[in-house]
Amino acid sequence: MRLWVRVAISGTLLTVILLLLPWPLVFTALGRLSPWHWIGVTFGFLVGHTIGVFKWRAFVTAGRGVFALRDAIRCYTAGLFANLCLPSIVGGDVLRVVLAGRATGRPEAALLGGLMDRVTDATALALLATAGAFAVGSTEGSTTARAISLILLAGVASGAIVLAIVGNLPLRRWPVRFRRHVARILIGIRHLRRNPSVALRGLALSLVIQGGFVALNSGLGRALGLEVGLGVWLFAWPLAKVMSLLPISLGGLAVREASLASLLAPFGVPLALGVTVSLLWQTVLIAGGLFGGGVWLLLSRKTAPAVSVSMDWHAPWTRKHRG
Repeated sequence: MRLWVRVAISGTLLTVILLLLPWPLVFTALGRLSPWHWIGVTFGFLVGHTIGVFKWRAFVTAGRGVFALRDAIRCYTAGLFANLCLPSIVGGDVLRVVLAGRATGRPEAALLGGLMDRVTDATALALLATAGAFAVGSTEGSTTARAISLILLAGVASGAIVLAIVGNLPLRRWPVRFRRHVARILIGIRHLRRNPSVALRGLALSLVIQGGFVALNSGLGRALGLEVGLGVWLFAWPLAKVMSLLPISLGGLAVREASLASLLAPFGVPLALGVTVSLLWQTVLIAGGLFGGGVWLLLSRKTAPAVSVSMDWHAPWTRKHRG
């Protein structure tokens, strides 16, 4: 979808949301939030992404892309900052892959690491949403919640099966122009299969990270006066995040807010408060992205350009790459 279409969708949705919000209720809710509470949530967000650095680096390393922790932090924070500037969160992932490919000299390992990072995150979100849907008990929206969560879980499982099938296709079945790239990626997949514990640890860390983000949003909701159980947040927040990843808006802006408010509404949460919590989380994302940009700038200035690594995937495969 073209960038201007995404901007139009986000702008239209955000305008409608802001026009329809009962602002006296919003201001009353915001008045309950302590600045220190917001700072604590932002700190928790940064802690989650600090864990994410180690998870992502482990996947890249499993694909034979070895690089220092300093370089991993630099590449990861670059992607975190780029999420604020590029049309979608995928743009930040692309920048992270490019920088990691240059740092390791193995772009295929960087691509595989980024893919596995997203797959484990999606799986964790589906598992959390399913657990939340079954934890809410018998309420008005529980049946719908369980149906939606099971559909999401089935979608993630189907995607994993498709990836497994594609990964097992013989190299001769791929177009000639892509075979060199595919061969490099398949080598990385083979190394990852030899270390299944890496994928399991990555999934466990994804559950910790995404579960922590759910808890942070639940805390924001309680600070604003939302008294709903953690199970409701476990169901609603992961689904809203999945909706925000769809390539139909500018970085999920307004889509996340509308989705979260709609998912919380069946559990007695006023739409205005659901939107307010999501907008507050958006400010946390912005602050975290700006912090990531600062770290990226600091580490980039202190990192000497010792070796220039080509990103040309059409270059001949050297003995180092065959290794």
